[in-house]
Amino acid sequence: MSNLKGMKRNRPQNRLCGDLPKIGIRPTIDGRRKGVREFLEKQTMNMAKSAAKFLTENLKYANGMPVTMSRINIIKGLGPVLQIAEGETVDLPKGVHRILNERTDPTWPTTWFVPRLTGKGPFKDVYSVMNNWGANHGAVSYGHIGADLITLASILRIPVCMHNVPEERIFRPSAWNGFGMDPEGADFRACSNFGPLYGV
Repeated sequence: MSNLKGMKRNRPQNRLCGDLPKIGIRPTIDGRRKGVREFLEKQTMNMAKSAAKFLTENLKYANGMPVTMSRINIIKGLGPVLQIAEGETVDLPKGVHRILNERTDPTWPTTWFVPRLTGKGPFKDVYSVMNNWGANHGAVSYGHIGADLITLASILRIPVCMHNVPEERIFRPSAWNGFGMDPEGADFRACSNFGPLYGV
């Protein structure tokens, strides 16, 4: 042991891109090492693509399952605005599904959906629904729950700019009646007057 005291020792080199963390425990895999972060991101994407491929090929929704698609758009100067489309799931032929699914990121879950059409406004045909929809994303819920979403939106003071829910199923607070005869216009005016329950 006495021989070690006089030996010259080489200090370890810092091969990291940056300093060690000031607080906490150093992770098992240090993402600051050159190339480690990129490698981990690549492996994570490969796992996500494998899972997406498995789900796309094996997970099928029943044709004709009732669903409601909803989306909240954030509009500058207005705040959140809700869009609702009630409809059903549909099965597409495998070749059509593959072509359409590869036009976007295949890791996204895909549900093929056809809205219930009313013959007027944004629901006069399927293209009009797509043209008026905020983006090709939305939350899909089982069942036709659009009326519940409209009521919830009125409680939260979020106007609904697009829906295909029959009027007899819709409930809004009685105060909305003082803002005009057009229900959607009254929705915007009431929400603007009362102000959002939660800020964006």
